[in-house]
Amino acid sequence: MNLDHVFVCGNPALDFAATLRARRSVRFEMFATPDRLDAWYVESGIVDAVSPCGEADVEQATTVREAVYRLVTARRLGEEYDGAALTVVNNAARKPAAVPQLTPAGRWTQATPEEALSTVARHAVELLSGPDVPLLKECGNPECTRTYIDRSRGMRRQWCGMESCGNRIKAAAYRARKKTTPTASH
Repeated sequence: MNLDHVFVCGNPALDFAATLRARRSVRFEMFATPDRLDAWYVESGIVDAVSPCGEADVEQATTVREAVYRLVTARRLGEEYDGAALTVVNNAARKPAAVPQLTPAGRWTQATPEEALSTVARHAVELLSGPDVPLLKECGNPECTRTYIDRSRGMRRQWCGMESCGNRIKAAAYRARKKTTPTASH
């Protein structure tokens, strides 16, 4: 399994929820160590620098992540929100968020793990209360459980990303067609 963090969902909260991969099958945890969480916060663009996360920060982040996933899934399916998940996300969003600073070199955001997590939770609140809710879709790859924002014309996008899932599914379908096509015998 590829250990690189991927950002294909169209919103940091959705990409955060997708850090537990293949939820219905192998369940691959991207935040296996605190430094993987540090890397996600920086690579996602949430912050430019984060003070090192510890195990407790990973535990808190995964709790918030699972709550975000439950809320996003409920909203996508038109179901009621889980009360416990609402409480988890709202409590995280209530904490101080990462605050950008202006430096001679431009914008710079340094944060604690708690501030970075609050920023992610606030993205979830904005997403789930905003105009993109009708655009939420789950990836068409049965192994993938990423939810993304489908901004394609006619909402025809099927995959979270071509690199991550689309090409894999298309190649498998092509191989399956080749196997079932009878070869011409002379």
